[in-house]
Amino acid sequence: MNKENRISFKLYGKYALFSDPLTRIGGEKFSYQIPTYQSLKGIVESIYWKPTFIWYIDRVRVMKPIRTQSQGIRPIEYGGGNTLSIYTYLRDVEYQVSAHFEWNEHRQELSNDRNENKHFFIAKRMLERGGRRDIFLGTRECQGYVEPCDFGEGTGFYDLYGELSFGIMFHGFNYPDETGVNLLQTRLWTPLMQDGVIDFIRPQDCRIVRDIRPMQPKEFGETEFSNLSEDELLQDLLAQNGEGGQQ
Repeated sequence: MNKENRISFKLYGKYALFSDPLTRIGGEKFSYQIPTYQSLKGIVESIYWKPTFIWYIDRVRVMKPIRTQSQGIRPIEYGGGNTLSIYTYLRDVEYQVSAHFEWNEHRQELSNDRNENKHFFIAKRMLERGGRRDIFLGTRECQGYVEPCDFGEGTGFYDLYGELSFGIMFHGFNYPDETGVNLLQTRLWTPLMQDGVIDFIRPQDCRIVRDIRPMQPKEFGETEFSNLSEDELLQDLLAQNGEGGQQ
């Protein structure tokens, strides 16, 4: 990468539920205190994503105090019944996120689409429009919003808090199209917050990795949009979003 490929943005919402996916099969859901790497990666991919590259989350800054709120939820019982579950959400959340992209070396068939300048400016303009797809804070019922910002600007609640550890947490998934290994794997790590900022380690640096199941990468051909200019591709994306190609 020779040109700018980094974005930073403000992420906020009324509620969030960043839960361990391994515990989601039960009736109760409880949010982590901070966003997971995988959830933030999914949010950046909702802003703009192509299989040509991989987003990496560098840092997250917690801007507001960590508060939780529990709600009684009646999940759908397809076999009948009247179950009441307790979901514990984070309330009134706001973060600053810094991320960058790198080429997916396991997608050599898309090497002609490796135009760093094009992808950066499209990502930047999609961020200004609030993302290409809807933003969710961990789960679909928690609507989120994004807007550009300079990482580190403003005053955060934990700016002078010092060091805070959150124990072992879910980091993310290893997908075969990003690792070259035909396995779906899960990663764990031990995050440490310093004065409100958490520096994420790279996925390959996670020491606790567990195999889940065999998985084959999705096949992509050399698509037509790989040779489009930035303006042509942006017009196509805006048209898909129902914006009629307006700038």
